[in-house]
Amino acid sequence: MDIANISPLLITLVLVAIFVVPYFIIHRRREKAVEVKFEKAVEAGLVEPDTLHPIIDPNACMCTGNCVAACPETDVLGLLNGAALSIQPNKCVGHGLCERVCPMDAIQLVVGTATRGVDIPRIQENFETNVPGLFVVGELGGMGLIRNAFEQAKQCVDGITASMKKQNDPDILDILIVGCGPAGLAASLHAKEKGLRFLTIEKEDIGGTVRYYPRKKMVMTDPVQVPGYGKLKIRSIVKEDLIQLWDDIVDKTNLRSFIHTREAFIDAHKNAAGYFDVVSDKGRYKAAHVILAIGRRGTPKKLDIEGEEQSNVAYSLIEPEQYQHNEIMVVGGGDSAVECALALSEQPGNTVRLSYRKDRFTRVKQGNVDLLKEALASNRVEFLPTTELKTIHTDHVSYTNQQGEQLTTTNDYVFVMIGGTLPTGTLKELGIKIDTKFGEPLAK
Repeated sequence: MDIANISPLLITLVLVAIFVVPYFIIHRRREKAVEVKFEKAVEAGLVEPDTLHPIIDPNACMCTGNCVAACPETDVLGLLNGAALSIQPNKCVGHGLCERVCPMDAIQLVVGTATRGVDIPRIQENFETNVPGLFVVGELGGMGLIRNAFEQAKQCVDGITASMKKQNDPDILDILIVGCGPAGLAASLHAKEKGLRFLTIEKEDIGGTVRYYPRKKMVMTDPVQVPGYGKLKIRSIVKEDLIQLWDDIVDKTNLRSFIHTREAFIDAHKNAAGYFDVVSDKGRYKAAHVILAIGRRGTPKKLDIEGEEQSNVAYSLIEPEQYQHNEIMVVGGGDSAVECALALSEQPGNTVRLSYRKDRFTRVKQGNVDLLKEALASNRVEFLPTTELKTIHTDHVSYTNQQGEQLTTTNDYVFVMIGGTLPTGTLKELGIKIDTKFGEPLAK
């Protein structure tokens, strides 16, 4: 065959058939998979995020796919109809990688949605609140990821150090840090690296509320540089190993003498000299700067029902193996409730019921949803949808169902896992303003 006599149109058609058509077929398959996942997420009610999550401007998006490739989580982002799509924003844990790699600034991390507001302390980009010298880092400020906590703490301490005026009074601390969870521990490490005079107080123990996660809970993180210790290349770690790691870091960096555990923060106000008078339940301190790293949980929410004051009611689960051969009611519809029910269901002889006021879960990570489905299928957990607990007794509980019927079941223990209230009262007493975010950036 004389190639010279072959029609250019025919050559073009052949090239299109070889290269272009397969591309569009594969691309369409991928888009169809994203479309199916999004429809399932909407059907399951998994599109109302609790905290930081991405929103995408479809008019600015070039559909490069950089954000999808950069996201360390699965099925948070996808490509559909020529633009990136937030498939399951409730799975976002606030890495921020998608926002940083977008070449068109089409992605923005925001808190809350147009219909669901989230209360956030008013903070600037340097993590300083509207009260000069008073800073907020970590989960309280809307970002709870361990890597984010370390990054925020470094930026916060670096900023304080750069603007700090030298003072010679040995009784005045450069920084007093409240809380020793991931953010407080990171701030302590960076303050020590800078040679600052500082003290950290923690009402519980090193690790903060991480110690009260259920056993075996996976805590996601990214590689972080720990001052005086080295680089942590851990993507996931069980709670027990994380606590051991914190203790190892504290010991190897000689940080323990700078941390006062079992000491609760009470108040902090500026005096006439411009320093903070800080009060705890064990002492008084003076500090030029105060960093709050106390988390968002605050006080556990209660049901306010008859019998809730009894000793068989708890608001956290530390050691599931203490509960065996019991009938247990877990109340709640978030990750904490599901994880609590799963942990208790693994103990010998337990009958575990999970009561939720809605008919489906809207705030649970997909991994927990999958584990719960397995537990339901194997009858390790019984799900009671659209139910509300009404009374708690030592040997039984009563609850209502969707039809308003009051039902009773035998029961030994109740775990109320419906979240906590933001310590708004404490923050307002400190003079910090609280903003309710409806799909807005943290610093706006």
